[in-house]
Amino acid sequence: MRLVVGLGNPGERYARTRHNVAWRVLDELAARGNAQPAEAGATFRARGARYGPAGPGGQEVVLLAPLTFMNASGEAIQEWQDRHGLDAGELLVVSDDVYLPLGTLRLRAGGSSGGHRGLESIESTVGHRDYARLRVGVGAAESSEALKEHVLEEFAPEEMPALEEAIRRAADAVECWLAEGTLAAMNRFNRRVRREESES
Repeated sequence: MRLVVGLGNPGERYARTRHNVAWRVLDELAARGNAQPAEAGATFRARGARYGPAGPGGQEVVLLAPLTFMNASGEAIQEWQDRHGLDAGELLVVSDDVYLPLGTLRLRAGGSSGGHRGLESIESTVGHRDYARLRVGVGAAESSEALKEHVLEEFAPEEMPALEEAIRRAADAVECWLAEGTLAAMNRFNRRVRREESES
């Protein structure tokens, strides 16, 4: 069974912020996969979904949203791992990325956290960096000093079309990862959004 983790902060205060874009991707995947509540833990909410044909050809997937705050996301992974075990090859983590233009996707088979506190927490828990991660560009802050406030801001109305398209494409990328693997998804979705597209 595959595990797709979307990083974010719990609570209505954060629901529409840039930092929670991955939860929106989980919601899109849940709608596509007719997801049902699967399991609840002290640190996570999980939904079970199926993609593709029913039966052996379909993909059974757990969509997991940590209920810790972003910086402690690894605690949710730890609880899941303690209950079920965890194979790095079956894990995909979706996160926001302030260093990518709005709408740009970057899927990697592994690598550094890039300073993302949620990814840092997960790396600390699993003890390595060899798990797939999908970053969704949410646009840069005006300065490094403004970064903390930037990720906790909501998207501007003029950004919504690009955001909605990014969410759809990110869900497509997850489905491609499920069906064809990391390399195929990287080749198909790691395309930089042109400035005029992100601003239209």
